[in-house]
Amino acid sequence: MAVSVPQRKLGRQGLTVSALGLGCMGMSEFYVGGSEAESVATIHHALDLGVNFFDTSDMYGPFTNEQLLGKALKGRRAQVVIATKFGIERSADNKARRINGRPEYLRAACEDSLKRLGVECIDLYYQHRVDVNTPIEETVGAMAELITVGKVRYLGLSEAAPATIRRAHQIHPISALQTEYSLWTRDPEDEILPTVRELGIGFVAYSPLGRGFLVGRFPRLADLPEGDWRRENPRFKGENFQKNLELARRVRQIAEAHGVEPSHIALAWLLAQGEDIVPIPGTKQRKYLEENAAALGVRLSPADLQGITAAFPKHSAAGARYADMRPIGR
Repeated sequence: MAVSVPQRKLGRQGLTVSALGLGCMGMSEFYVGGSEAESVATIHHALDLGVNFFDTSDMYGPFTNEQLLGKALKGRRAQVVIATKFGIERSADNKARRINGRPEYLRAACEDSLKRLGVECIDLYYQHRVDVNTPIEETVGAMAELITVGKVRYLGLSEAAPATIRRAHQIHPISALQTEYSLWTRDPEDEILPTVRELGIGFVAYSPLGRGFLVGRFPRLADLPEGDWRRENPRFKGENFQKNLELARRVRQIAEAHGVEPSHIALAWLLAQGEDIVPIPGTKQRKYLEENAAALGVRLSPADLQGITAAFPKHSAAGARYADMRPIGR
């Protein structure tokens, strides 16, 4: 497959990554299916295609996703940009979670992530969720110390609110803000995107395909395997599921009119929202990786973009993004 993967800048501190990244979470948890061998092959194939930006977190697995990525990237460190996160602690039985932004915790978390990844420095280190009990100034100050000692190159925040982003950026420049953004999650357009653009912070969009829903892979809830986390997601349940099917149908209709796949439309639309946006669609299979990468070759006219945007008004998706939104966006 011939595909040209351009580069995009995240922030003003010098971080440059492929315009499309690879979200690795589902290779280890939450989305049922797949194998380690195919996951590793998918990571290798991403590099062959020109995708060099890989996203993980210590809480995926927990811990096993970083180990998987470290194993897959062994010997190819110079080719890649690795992003990982800290801040969500999970209990031994994986039933309880808490947000932790305390400096002593993040220092230990960073050391552990470095070991699991098998690297000496993390390229982009995110606070996964904001700890409302720890001032963001303290957390980011400790993160900045990791840059000073050479263990981290650039700093990021995930699911932070505008006021928090501003306070953090005053302590140390933030290179990237990661949050959910897609045709069915356009909330960042209200306040988050204007804030990060004012400050010169890059935007990393996770779940750009609506966790697979927007590309029509799940016409029925029964199509999701037992144990798949999405079965408990509000947008995949009851009446919300049926209402959201209409959004998926719109994507497919637009894709058919252009002679491309639904994923191409969803990703091409997102890429066209600004050169400061880098989507990180997740997949654990090479065939879907190739399909996603092909979106980089899709060109949408201004009229196309206007029509797609009009077909998906803000807040048109039925249901909350998560069952418990309390730790989100603070």
